[in-house]
Amino acid sequence: MKKFVVFLSIFTILMIPINILAEEEKCIVDDNDSSSCVKQDTNTVELIPGAVSGVLMEESTGQIIFEKEKDKQVAVASMTKMVAQILILESIESGKIKWTDIVTVSKNAADMGGSQIYLSANEKMSVKDLFKGISMASANDGTVAMAEYIAGNEKKFVKMMNDKVKELGLKNTVFKNCTGLDEEGHYSSAYDMAIIARELLSHEDIYKFSSVYEDYLRVNTPNKFWLVNTNKLVRLYDGADGLKTGHTDNAGYCLAATAKRDNMRLIAIVLGEDTAKIRNSETTNLLDYGFNNKQVQIIKKRNESVKTINFEKASKDKVKLYPDRNISILQDKGVNNKKYKIDTSLNKINLPLKKGAIVGKIYVKENNKNIYTGNLIIKENIEKLNFIDLYLNNLKDIVLGII
Repeated sequence: MKKFVVFLSIFTILMIPINILAEEEKCIVDDNDSSSCVKQDTNTVELIPGAVSGVLMEESTGQIIFEKEKDKQVAVASMTKMVAQILILESIESGKIKWTDIVTVSKNAADMGGSQIYLSANEKMSVKDLFKGISMASANDGTVAMAEYIAGNEKKFVKMMNDKVKELGLKNTVFKNCTGLDEEGHYSSAYDMAIIARELLSHEDIYKFSSVYEDYLRVNTPNKFWLVNTNKLVRLYDGADGLKTGHTDNAGYCLAATAKRDNMRLIAIVLGEDTAKIRNSETTNLLDYGFNNKQVQIIKKRNESVKTINFEKASKDKVKLYPDRNISILQDKGVNNKKYKIDTSLNKINLPLKKGAIVGKIYVKENNKNIYTGNLIIKENIEKLNFIDLYLNNLKDIVLGII
């Protein structure tokens, strides 16, 4: 009997590490029915034990490496501002506003509590400096000032934010304000925050602000204001260059962090931590896990043209098409590069087209199976020529002997 008990004890001890190191395969299917599977260690739940929820995502593929309660609806505090940042950057890219525009701050914006850059009613500040305050200091006053500048008032701007969320296909996010201050019915999820962060990172200007640890506002005035980035990982973690912190009583301590090493960029989301120290530590755990276990093979960079199309009766005859982001395949660390086939398809195109317009799809295939679907865009404005423009072009061609 004693021998049996000893044997059973030894057997149990030997089985423990086997259970801990067991892996489960998680498959992700995107909206285009392309799927991929990632092996996730069952013990990786210990990466963020203090968080209510979290996600680790590879940016170029959008593939989830780790998840914990990813669809749980929770308060997300100032991480809300990532959608405000997207709308501001879109307004700049479309030409609706400029970095150099001067915004006159309303009393409503100046009276916002919480994190702020201490704007005064009727103070004038550039869009660039306000965006700097939002990105680095999570300024509630600056966010409301920009909301009013773009939409006329915060309510209309919040509608724009909710419309953007719907456009991204997110189902667990509703905003009641543009700052993330606690309010009934204002929530998001770790997965939705990862998708929002990924969308924000597609606007390359964000890195000029999110990666900076310290800077100043009101330079050359008696009220020079020192800004220190609320995201300490940009100074402490190798490769970190963003993205957005958050904290309220309801939300706890939250963070959307991004870091890039070699060819791979990761997005880590942690929500509902008890302290900023634990938030930073567990976010670091997520990033370390991703960089230690995964790699990407870049198939096509976002600045490499994929296809050239011809236009008639347009301001340009030939236009190059580009992927809207780097096209990569997520792999386990140590896997050798594989060969993939690239296919494209075009949408029905009507002129005029604005820079950044989606004009088609790009597909990556392995053994005739689609494993990635992305967007093709143009990087210049294309106008439709009117009758006079066409006549002058034909006349020029006749003179030059082209026709």
